[in-house]
Amino acid sequence: MIDTLISFLCATEGVDALVLAGSRSASIVDKFSDYDLYVYGEKPLGLDVRQEMADHFASKAEVGNSFFDEGDEMFLKDGTAVDLMYRSLDWAEQQVRWVWQTHHASVGYSTAFIHNLKFSRILCDRSGRFAHIQELLNTPYPKELIKAILEKNHPLLRSKLMASYYEQIEHAQIRNDMNSVVHRTSALLASYFDVLFAINAQTHPGEKKLVALAKQTCSILPADFEKNIEQVMQHLGDKDLLVSLDVLLDELDVVLKNESWI
Repeated sequence: MIDTLISFLCATEGVDALVLAGSRSASIVDKFSDYDLYVYGEKPLGLDVRQEMADHFASKAEVGNSFFDEGDEMFLKDGTAVDLMYRSLDWAEQQVRWVWQTHHASVGYSTAFIHNLKFSRILCDRSGRFAHIQELLNTPYPKELIKAILEKNHPLLRSKLMASYYEQIEHAQIRNDMNSVVHRTSALLASYFDVLFAINAQTHPGEKKLVALAKQTCSILPADFEKNIEQVMQHLGDKDLLVSLDVLLDELDVVLKNESWI
């Protein structure tokens, strides 16, 4: 039934391109993986069209979600889970210019949208614009972008004068504020992985299965990488969290110094 839905969307007026992204376009599919379909057009399809599509194809649906991107969620009548997200090709081209061509980093996940665009599988592309976007991304990882990601994220881990993630975690532990400990540890790991993927000239794959994907795609990894990540997770709620974070970040700094990034 997913193929029939794809054919319907590709034939729908207002759909400039349709691509498959997420785990179904990579090699990390499991029993929880849905179909992430990105519908590119000048504007999202009208809610009436989307409701008609849901009525025809789905046994259950939420149409008009706007929690993150504009989108719809469906369980097709054969049980297939589908997440539909609506974007514009103008937006995609702007992402390429901003990140890939003019080297602007973010705090965590700097190249996650770029990764999504680069590794999407084209299902239809009326004007060829999406294929052109992928051609622009099929170029060497810019060294200027690596430098920008490090400058944006590495000091936040531990070394900046005030309010590094490490310091915020330390203060949260003193206050016995576990919500803040978890929140800031998550942010630290987001910037940690942003740095790690960047120095390996790999775009950031998003939030899921980062340890496995780093081991699969990164030739440069800190010593005891997986073990040290596990130690952070195991000590998230106790006094040894800072010790495990020191080990994790010390090993990252060894790699950065060996590779002449710091």
